[in-house]
Amino acid sequence: MVRRVAIIGAGACGLVSIKCCLEEGLEPTCFERSEDIGGLWRYTDSTDGGRVTVYRSVITNTSKEMSCFSDFPFPEDFPNYLPHSLLLEYFRMYARHFDLLQHIRFKTTAVSVRKRPDFAASGQWEVITETNGIQESHVFDAVMVCTGHYQEPYLPLASFPGIETCFKGRYLHSQKYKDAEAFRGKRVLVVGIGNTGGDLSVELSRVAAKVFLSTRSSTWLFNRVSDRGFPLDMVNTTRFKRFLDWLLPSALMKWIMFRKCNSWFNHANYGLASTKSSYFKIIINEELPFCLLSGTVVLKPNVKEFTESSAVFEDGTTEENIDVVLFATGYIFPFPFLEESVRSLFDNNRSLYKCIFPPQLEKPTLAIIGFVQLTGSVMVGSEMQARWVTGIFAGWNKLPPASRMMADVSKEQPPVKRNPSERKNLKLNFISYTDEIASCAGVKPSLLRLLLTDPRLALAIFFGPCTPYQYRLVGRGKWSGAREAILTQWQRTLKPLRTRVVDDSSDSFSGWCWRCLLALPAALMAGFLFSKYPRMGWSSQAG
Repeated sequence: MVRRVAIIGAGACGLVSIKCCLEEGLEPTCFERSEDIGGLWRYTDSTDGGRVTVYRSVITNTSKEMSCFSDFPFPEDFPNYLPHSLLLEYFRMYARHFDLLQHIRFKTTAVSVRKRPDFAASGQWEVITETNGIQESHVFDAVMVCTGHYQEPYLPLASFPGIETCFKGRYLHSQKYKDAEAFRGKRVLVVGIGNTGGDLSVELSRVAAKVFLSTRSSTWLFNRVSDRGFPLDMVNTTRFKRFLDWLLPSALMKWIMFRKCNSWFNHANYGLASTKSSYFKIIINEELPFCLLSGTVVLKPNVKEFTESSAVFEDGTTEENIDVVLFATGYIFPFPFLEESVRSLFDNNRSLYKCIFPPQLEKPTLAIIGFVQLTGSVMVGSEMQARWVTGIFAGWNKLPPASRMMADVSKEQPPVKRNPSERKNLKLNFISYTDEIASCAGVKPSLLRLLLTDPRLALAIFFGPCTPYQYRLVGRGKWSGAREAILTQWQRTLKPLRTRVVDDSSDSFSGWCWRCLLALPAALMAGFLFSKYPRMGWSSQAG
């Protein structure tokens, strides 16, 4: 029986892991190398110590209703998309409310996590920590690694001939970027067009003399402000749309997505993407199209090589007088504190059972929390992982035999290895993955049962956004406020916008209700199919 659990990292994943341990009667001890909670989201001006944080101007890409912990909604007056300061404030509120801080040892680094000699029988781990230069050894029954994705910058200098030997300007990874002031008046080349590369290009365009954005892949842009002004993820991340994804041919769904994106602006005209692209990224950025349209950002293909002051691109064009190269090329995940025999068991999250457990271990007492890329909020997925894992540690949930876990892992492995920074193979559909883990934990709601017992709630769950509260309706950890939270989620979305109220007699809410009633047969069919085929495909999405 697991009792004592080591948790490494006090960011979002670490905090929710502490809470889940406490709910299951376990004894968590969290080791946090910095002096405070928040992890990535606790912004600091300093880049010393190798700690990765967000940049000063960052705003979340997922909305508050889709990102909150499942039994702790954001305050209703918080904006829908949050700056890092408000997200950190939310973490502090969560930690205070559930009395989590007393279980965290700050300024304590996990130096080593090794299996005990009797691991095959006990499943125990020896954890070496260091505080103020003094090392200490501990024995734990289980370990939850909560260090997340953003551990070590991926800087592929070997792929860019001349950057180290010829180029006289400055180059750096986006990890070291804090704000745009240091780039004022410079000619800047940003390499990589993920969410970070897009954001930084836009911000730099306001102060730099010129910004060039280099990409080697097609990229489709989405706007956080979606239909009728609602948050994108609340409109798009619904069980109804997931049902259509499962029901209709993938080529048709891709065509619909391309058409929707091009109704905003034609991506081919901007050099971003073509409907014929086989591999593509999806990023969230409202301002980049205008920057391209106004010429403050210039899109370029992949860099072929660097000279003393210029960048030569694969299409044969050259941009002269480049002052700074900013690599937005992602991160790798070394987990340096894990012993080599354990670390070698996985090189990405698909090497783990359900992206959590190394299946080769004799005892399932090591869990990697938050090591997953989803099409929605990783915070929500991480909480579901922690709930399931702590249920396993406490003996309520069971894992299948190792042979079945290995077979599952083999089935989910991507067919071709990609560049470490291109985590297409790590991005999973939010609803499919979260439902999968919720089913394992026994907390996935039954749509068919709800249609028979609480049709209003069932319709809100099926046609409305797949908010985290849905996973608190049944099973262990059931929350009495979950139903009310679901039925009032749109009110909390609109609340921070009601700072100036205007008269609008066209109430669209009643129209939405009528549409839901008309679509009741589709909901009944979906409920039956979801109960008959619970996985509905555990599919990836390019990104």
